[in-house]
Amino acid sequence: MRLDRTIAFSSLPFICSAVGWKEEKNMLQPIPYTSLELNPFNLFGKDLTLITAGTVAKWNTMTAAWGGMGYLWEKPAVFVFVRPSRYTHAFLEAGDGFTCSFFPASYHEKLLYLGSHSGRDEDKTGKMGMKAQVLSPNRITFWGSNLVFSCKKAAKLAVEKEKFSLPRIEEMYNGNDYHEMYVGFIETVYKDQ
Repeated sequence: MRLDRTIAFSSLPFICSAVGWKEEKNMLQPIPYTSLELNPFNLFGKDLTLITAGTVAKWNTMTAAWGGMGYLWEKPAVFVFVRPSRYTHAFLEAGDGFTCSFFPASYHEKLLYLGSHSGRDEDKTGKMGMKAQVLSPNRITFWGSNLVFSCKKAAKLAVEKEKFSLPRIEEMYNGNDYHEMYVGFIETVYKDQ
């Protein structure tokens, strides 16, 4: 259980901590997804994202560079790829949704750390000084994020080597631990205002 983590509720201007309440302004505001002006190739390929799944009581996050966004099954959607060996995978499996959180360039080293260490072994977000923030409905992001997609899990599709058309893709896996692709319908987009 992650009782040592600070949790903030986006609907309240407070952070709950073990020593009491302190005020902190929430800069994330919901915006229509149609108002976004961004380069998805930079967003997922270069900038990195934190994929976070679970509940307020128990959650985990991981850094990812593989993903995308678009329109699928008549809904705006995000696509993320997670290996079954990752700790976050169990939270994606058990839950009904997830967030993809993006950060300013100053967070790059923190994101690299979060991607190379497991939440099953340590409180990696606490070690990086990152505070969780709860978004409705029961989704987790972090203070400091400047863009968040809060998503309802819509589908999971296995990445299978038999489906690869190019041999170079198989070379990225060394014959095992293939990703699973999660499709999330975007429920709310939050942007730092």
